[in-house]
Order: sequence, then C-alpha cells, then structure tokens
Amino acid sequence: MNDEQILLPKNEKIVYKLQQIQQTLKAPKNQHNSYGGFDYRSCEDIYEAVKPLLKEHELTLIMSDELTQIGERYYIKASAKLTNGIETIENTAYAREDESKKGMDGSQITCAASSYARKTALNGLFLIDDVRDIDAEPGITGQDRLKLISRMNELELELDIPHEKTLEICHVKSNNQMTDSQLQECVDNMEKRLKEVRGK
Repeated sequence: MNDEQILLPKNEKIVYKLQQIQQTLKAPKNQHNSYGGFDYRSCEDIYEAVKPLLKEHELTLIMSDELTQIGERYYIKASAKLTNGIETIENTAYAREDESKKGMDGSQITCAASSYARKTALNGLFLIDDVRDIDAEPGITGQDRLKLISRMNELELELDIPHEKTLEICHVKSNNQMTDSQLQECVDNMEKRLKEVRGK
C-alpha cells in the first residue's frame, strides 16, 4: 500500500465504499425463461443496478476477460475490477468453453462463456448469491432425487427442451450441482408448462 492510500480518509477508501455498495445493491431477476418458468438476472441487469451506486461513490467498474488454457480445455477468465483511481479491488471467475453446443457457432459459444464468467465475477465482487444455500434446505433421499431427475428428463423430452438449456437456466453444469429445491422447482415448472401446452 502506498502513501496516497494510507492518507485516504476512511469513507474514501475503496473497501469502505465497496461495503456500502454490497449492503445497498439490489439486482432483481428481471429476465424470464419461458421454457422452465424461471426468473434470472443477466450481466446487464447487474450493470444497470450498480451504475447509480458507482456514480454515487465515485467509483469505476472495469470488466475484462481473456482466453486461457488449463490442461486440454479452454476457459474464459473474467475480471471485475473496481477502482477509485488510487486503489483497486478485483475479483476473477472462470467459465469453460463447451466443445460444441447445438445451434451455436464458435463465437457464440465463446460469448456465452464470457457472459457467464463475467456474471460470476460480479456476483463475487458485490456479494450477489445466485445459488441457494444447500445447508438451509430440507434434504430429500437419494432415491427421491433420482426419481425427480428421471421425471425432469421425461418432461424435457415431452416439452422438447434440450437438457443443456435446463442446466443453463439453473446456472449449473451438471445435475449433481443442482440443489434439491432447484430440482423440485424445475420439475414443478415443467409440469405446469406441460399442462398449459396440453390445455391449448
């Protein structure tokens, strides 16, 4: 830490200002996915929510990402950097590029990974929790969970929903990363959607 940083008043230090933003930032889930009936927030939602707070606290948010190879796979490393011109706080996150994705070319796959990595970096910086606390949820038995997964797969086929789309909606990479409540909510929403389709 240099002399300029040490001489900053407490309320001008970037750590103090970040704490204020973390306590007041509200980033609602303004996006809706009709396939699974889920609401979610995008990078743009977080940007729009934080812009007034950045202006209020005279801070600048700088987003960047780069392609990096880990082993035989390529990842997008995204950085969310908050600065007051003197001090800087940075958070990084990684997202793996899929080797292929139905209906998307190479550039679209990279952009999707970049968006996911950037949102994850922002979530970490501003303490936005996109994943429910597993420990706070009532658990279900392994057998019941397998039944839910099986039913989810059946509903995906009936509604013509790619499984990758379901995982994307839940912001996970595999079934194992889905919490019990996410899985139950996903099945419930698909059941509701199926009734709507059959009722038409």
